[in-house]
Amino acid sequence: HVQLVESGGGSVEAGGSLRLSCATNAAVFSDDCFAWFRQIPGREREGVASISIGNGLTDYVDSVKGRFTISLDKRTVYLQMNSLRPEDTAVYYCKVERFGFRYWGQGTQVTVS
Repeated sequence: HVQLVESGGGSVEAGGSLRLSCATNAAVFSDDCFAWFRQIPGREREGVASISIGNGLTDYVDSVKGRFTISLDKRTVYLQMNSLRPEDTAVYYCKVERFGFRYWGQGTQVTVS
């Protein structure tokens, strides 16, 4: 089965940066779509960024455009987060959609103060 392991979370002051990593346990396929979601306390889980492997197209929620960048290197998907704001505080989850199935990581905490 597909496994995703997130890492790179932590605490940072407003304006700082973090890079989240999502490591997969298997090959990445051209039809894969990877995404980062976040769960802000008291809110529903929301999509933050996504990348379609085959064409490299990326998409971002408006609140992170220009600040976050999603990318892929081999079997690891990254989320570079710059100019972090307190409202970015959340548990961040990696997700991959493969052949109609969705797989989730366990999440990594990001705290911005």
